[in-house]
Amino acid sequence: MYSSLLSGKDLVVGEPSYEQGPSAAAKMKVKYHRVPLKADGAYDIDAMLAASDSVAAFYIVNPNNPTGTMTPKSEIVRLVKNKPAGSVVIVDEAYHHFSTDDSSIDLVAADQDVIVLRTFSKIYGMAGLRAGFMIARPDLQQKVRLVGTAAGTGTGMGAVAISTAAAATASISDPKLIPERRKINADIRENVLEWMDKNGYSYMKGSQANFFQVDVKRPGREFSALMTKEHIHIGRTWPAMPNYCRITVGTQEEMDKFKVAFKKCYEMAPLPQSAYLHLPDHYSELDFATIA
Repeated sequence: MYSSLLSGKDLVVGEPSYEQGPSAAAKMKVKYHRVPLKADGAYDIDAMLAASDSVAAFYIVNPNNPTGTMTPKSEIVRLVKNKPAGSVVIVDEAYHHFSTDDSSIDLVAADQDVIVLRTFSKIYGMAGLRAGFMIARPDLQQKVRLVGTAAGTGTGMGAVAISTAAAATASISDPKLIPERRKINADIRENVLEWMDKNGYSYMKGSQANFFQVDVKRPGREFSALMTKEHIHIGRTWPAMPNYCRITVGTQEEMDKFKVAFKKCYEMAPLPQSAYLHLPDHYSELDFATIA
């Protein structure tokens, strides 16, 4: 998708955030600019606008990954109104079903230079079936339609397995699915965060996703290794927040087990630096649910 949109111009992204945009830009040898998030976890719109004089696209993940925090709709509207002519705002709403904030989809209906991305991999639980979609004006759809494994056939991103199409159709036909799963996730997430507050643990406030960022007061890789020994697998660490780990929200039973392991590992003395340097590399790549 990015190859059609960037065309030699720059990409502006948040930091920390989902790495697919910068990764694609790097492979295309296109310059990208990482703009630190604001203290509340929202994207810094003013800094993004000032990042480059030659911008093709701005990439916003909302809720953001890994922080789970939201950028207010009003700020996205401000970015759209003040961006360079011809540039596009890509709003990745992979986790938006977990949120109660406004979507940016109506900006597409208003003929703005906006692409909204959605997926069935998150709240629908269909990650293995690989189904997602974009919402954009026809001219922007045309720019990005011939990408992916089916590009040579002219079908591009529209090619999915029949089983995937059937599962996606069934999922969106159930009006209770999203609100029920959103409530389950929010209730369990808030239960864990209340427990963290009572115990004096630090975490990034404002998550509206099925994960949150916790300050473990030591290198995240080290803490992940300790948790793994307790048979609890937690999310990985982003370079911009090296002492934070991303915690995925599981079932209440899973999160109760997480609490016990977290308290034990948090209270352990930090490993010597020499031991940390020899941790297996895969500890930095753990990015799946809480229980082994």
